Amino acid sequence: MHSDTSPRPALHPAGRRGTRPGPHPDAAWYARPAARSWTCRPAGHAGPAVHGFHASLPGYAPTPLTEVPALAAELGVGRLFVKDESARLGLPAFKVLGASWAVHRAVCEYLGRPAPATLDALRAHLAGGSPVRLLTATDGNHGRAVAHLARLLGLSARIFVPDGVHTTAVAAIAAEGAEVVRVSGGYDAAVLRARESAAGPADIVVQDTAWPGYERIPGWVVEGYSTLFAEVDEQLRAASAGPLGVLAVPVGVGSLAQAAVVHHRSGAGPAADGRAPALLTVEPDTAAGLLESLTAGALRTVPTGTTIMAGLNCGTPSSLAWPYLLRGVDAAIAVDDAATARAVRDLGDLGVPAGPCGAASLAGLRAALTGDGAGARRAALAADRDSTVVLLSTEGKDANQH
Repeated sequence: MHSDTSPRPALHPAGRRGTRPGPHPDAAWYARPAARSWTCRPAGHAGPAVHGFHASLPGYAPTPLTEVPALAAELGVGRLFVKDESARLGLPAFKVLGASWAVHRAVCEYLGRPAPATLDALRAHLAGGSPVRLLTATDGNHGRAVAHLARLLGLSARIFVPDGVHTTAVAAIAAEGAEVVRVSGGYDAAVLRARESAAGPADIVVQDTAWPGYERIPGWVVEGYSTLFAEVDEQLRAASAGPLGVLAVPVGVGSLAQAAVVHHRSGAGPAADGRAPALLTVEPDTAAGLLESLTAGALRTVPTGTTIMAGLNCGTPSSLAWPYLLRGVDAAIAVDDAATARAVRDLGDLGVPAGPCGAASLAGLRAALTGDGAGARRAALAADRDSTVVLLSTEGKDANQH
């Protein structure tokens, strides 16, 4: 069985724990103003290597960064953009960025060969067939991305799917040629099944969450997401926008949020007036494992319920992401399905085909910047009428039916 025993990253001091500045009628809230002064080391691999590999994948192009003046006016900020991941490399979500880089690194490690620069070079390594089988658990998008890479490389894949994932998402995974295994229980139960099913040396678990002893491959997933943030930086420059002030990130296990922290707390991303942007994480109120962990100051698991935000329905944050999120996240918020459904409709009306997980970023920002107590929450995010704000819409409307 393919194992992963990479060490934990070196981190800088945490500073003080966050606070909850008061109740909000629509959302739970956590804030840690010291986060913007915390720094960490850059990702293990240079961005150009990751971006170059992604550019070799069929159909690569930067996804749109759409400016939405109506939302900027509603929320009282300077300019607001939505990063639209509804058509990333032929799939309806951002997950393929992390899955492709992690699969490419893991397969080359298994073969005992240096990681090549392109997909075609990786295919050449696999010429003549390979016994490699990719395994993963998923709420939908990550599993489809792993299955997609397996198909491109001529590998077999087994994808474990928990209760609550729509049949359309399951069918899309199967259409990539993967074996789909339904698991009774939630996301954590599916992850456990994937781990237990890796029986031989050619079985590689490509999971986008980490646990003690399994952190290198999830680290490669996080590195893969760096392409998204590099695109945002370039697109903001092209739009003559001011430096990024607030970034809203939907959270399941927290790997994308970890990538955001690494990008903006390591100096890789531009800073506004010498300060890194505020990072706001958004979760379903039925699965707010990160919010609970941040409030407690220690990693926690929460029971999950049913939510239209299926891809975020994860009860345990990634152990690899957790140290970064504890120190580098400015604020965390949890939203309900009604707020997210409204955000889906509104983004659609404004030309952004967001699914519930993607629209969660708008629901979370609305809850943070409006309503009772909004002044304290705006101050925690340093959000004002001059701020440039980016919402990550991580999936399209067809990614996870609800």
